[in-house]
Amino acid sequence: MTGMTSTITVDRLGPEDREAWERHFRAYIDFYGRTEGPEMYERAWQAFQDDARLHALAARLDGRLVGFTHFLVHPSTSGPDVCYLQDLFTEPEARGKGVAGALIAAVGRWAKTQGCDRVYWNTQESNTTARRLYDKVARNTGFIKYQIDLPQAP
Repeated sequence: MTGMTSTITVDRLGPEDREAWERHFRAYIDFYGRTEGPEMYERAWQAFQDDARLHALAARLDGRLVGFTHFLVHPSTSGPDVCYLQDLFTEPEARGKGVAGALIAAVGRWAKTQGCDRVYWNTQESNTTARRLYDKVARNTGFIKYQIDLPQAP
């Protein structure tokens, strides 16, 4: 079946996507060497279903969920609100087929409808595979991220 092209669609996560989304989100968390309990996945899922503070989109290849993005809007001190693309994942078998680019473009379109000035995200310097795409679709601003982890209250 050479010559067949796959169709990528991007839309909101629906209740029927829970299992596939969580499987992919767990793979994403594993990629970054983190471990999270089931309560984090439940909290995130509920927030995405509410679609008020946190937002999520699913990418489908020929109807099958193969990737996702999580994002949020926050104020900017120097202009209109901005959109932070927090998480982006494409399953390994779907990489190189335009899925991540479609997700980023969809977030950009959504953010524009919300009056945002820009979309931005972070990635690890060593994430060379993703950075090849990011260098094509966005501008590396040269910022370096610093972080202070705060202890959680008991």
